[in-house]
Amino acid sequence: MEAKLPVSALLHSATMVAAGVYLIIRLLPFFTLNTNLLYIIVGFGILTALICSILASIETHPKKVLAYSTSANLGLIFLAIGMLQIKAAIIFLIAHALIKSMLFLCLNKKENYVNYITFLLGGLSLAGLIFSGITAKEFLFTQIESNVLLSVLFCITAFFTAFYIMRISIIMIKAQKLENKIDFAEYIPIAGLLLLNVIFYFFTRGKLSYKVAEPFWTALAGWATVYLLYRKNLLDRFNQTPKLMEKFYNTILVTIYTQIAKICNRIDINVFANYKPILYLTSGSIKVTGWIETNVMNKSVALVAMSAKKFSELDSKMQKKNVQIYNTYAFILITIIISLVIIGYTLMLNQIS
Repeated sequence: MEAKLPVSALLHSATMVAAGVYLIIRLLPFFTLNTNLLYIIVGFGILTALICSILASIETHPKKVLAYSTSANLGLIFLAIGMLQIKAAIIFLIAHALIKSMLFLCLNKKENYVNYITFLLGGLSLAGLIFSGITAKEFLFTQIESNVLLSVLFCITAFFTAFYIMRISIIMIKAQKLENKIDFAEYIPIAGLLLLNVIFYFFTRGKLSYKVAEPFWTALAGWATVYLLYRKNLLDRFNQTPKLMEKFYNTILVTIYTQIAKICNRIDINVFANYKPILYLTSGSIKVTGWIETNVMNKSVALVAMSAKKFSELDSKMQKKNVQIYNTYAFILITIIISLVIIGYTLMLNQIS
């Protein structure tokens, strides 16, 4: 997270997210062989979205909030993939790329009204209240609303998304004084991303069948909650909130994961490393692949190299610096090529007839 803003925008909006999404989609034929694997993807997806949304709600650093947001949105995309809703996953991926890259570029040291307004517009879109964010979230929700548990968890995630993005917007405007001096050249990339966000909204709105449903209203409730807490001067209390989820992750989950890794390591060393069938299979595979590499691959390459060398020697002997001989060679080659073409077309016509 110490990288420059354009690097962070590229990493968190598209590169890191798209890599995992692309890999899972390419491996879907493998995952569909056992539906339990799809359940695992769905479970980890919605769990990641929920935990990271809660952690983002108690974080105060803007870049860390957006980092948690990236993980949360990645979890929602994995939720869509696990439900085999590939179209919803791709639409969510594109919308997230446009929104998140704009938000990162708005984290400017020079705070002014244009910068703050663009960040706020991006935040509202990320929350699923305007532009492409609303189509992405509502379309995904229509694909999973038959599952009550997933629908409820999705709505809770939508609530926290609106909560943390509006909260960090208020923190940003309170922490710094907004300047009146504006360099509009710096906002050309941001304006371009905002325009693409709007265009993608109108494009998807005409292509998708969705309805404004529970995620929109829960996101609106999250925004309203932030506003009420701000008016009651209670919003600052969240800055001192003990990060119970983070402590739970660092103390309990990491310990459990470490113990599981140690058990797997013992099984790998004490069981599989000494299991005779696996050892025989491995050694046999090594011998077979070694024989193929030596007698097939290497000899094939050597044969090609030797053939090229012989052809080169033959060609050098044929170079007699005699134009008539060159014309004879050319005539023979052209005759062979034309003959092959005629034979090929004749066979093709016979097949057709």
